[in-house]
Amino acid sequence: MGLFSKDYESAGVGIPKNAPKKKGIKLFFEIFGRKFWKLFEVNMLYSIFFIPLALIPAIISFINNSTVALILILVMILAFAIMIGPATAGMTKIMRNYVLEKNSFIIRDFFKAFKSNFKNSSIIGFLDCVIIVSVWAGYNVYPALANQMDSKLMYIPMVISLSLGIMVLMMNFYAFLMIIATDLSLKNLIKNSFALAFVELKKSFLTLVIFVAVLAIMFFLILYVSIAFVFILPFFPAAFLCFVCCFNSYPVIQKYVINPYYTSKGEINPELCTDTYEEGEEPIFEDMGGKEKPIEKRKKGKGKRIS
Repeated sequence: MGLFSKDYESAGVGIPKNAPKKKGIKLFFEIFGRKFWKLFEVNMLYSIFFIPLALIPAIISFINNSTVALILILVMILAFAIMIGPATAGMTKIMRNYVLEKNSFIIRDFFKAFKSNFKNSSIIGFLDCVIIVSVWAGYNVYPALANQMDSKLMYIPMVISLSLGIMVLMMNFYAFLMIIATDLSLKNLIKNSFALAFVELKKSFLTLVIFVAVLAIMFFLILYVSIAFVFILPFFPAAFLCFVCCFNSYPVIQKYVINPYYTSKGEINPELCTDTYEEGEEPIFEDMGGKEKPIEKRKKGKGKRIS
């Protein structure tokens, strides 16, 4: 149907079922375009779990008792550290479905993944928070010590801590995907995440560059342009970065973790199958995309005018 042309009465032959599938950046932007508004919805749901951190300034401002305020702040930080991992697993579950071009019911799939993967994801999330705090402390403390002691050697542990933070971030590209897609133990999750981060270093580095670029832009806008840009955070960029991570990293997990598992059992990974009916079962309907005859435009004739 020609929306912007006069030829709106004719139709083509349809899209063939086995038409070549887009790959790479074309596929990325095709899925991203279809799910654009869904990413906003997922980001808003994920942002709910940052409420404990958002309450800390209010606690500091309105509670005069320092002991009570400190206890409440610690409770908020602990709640965030425990809950952020399962929330990330829930968001990752939805993004993986989008990458596999499967339907996803946001609320249902999010909280189902949140609940079923709570143990491992909460541990990983808690460790991530500890490492982030440690890296941030190292970034601020070691340069100060270097100036105080007049020794550049103190920059060595700072570089080590930053390198550790980068390595852990790259491991996270694979950890939460394996949490929601496999039944691996926590030990094997960590071991495989470390291995995959370096086995596919090119993809890991590409994802890392996108993460750093997006976060740098957000920090620049908030700190140096206007604090009002902080109101973008509930809508962006968490879901977008998770989508990028799933798009780049999940094929790696399929290749090195999931596919070998099914191969060892003499089976094919069902995620790679396009047909939904069982093996040996004939489909009820056949996709005729690409086989139909074009519908010719109806010729206009001069009919008898009735007055």
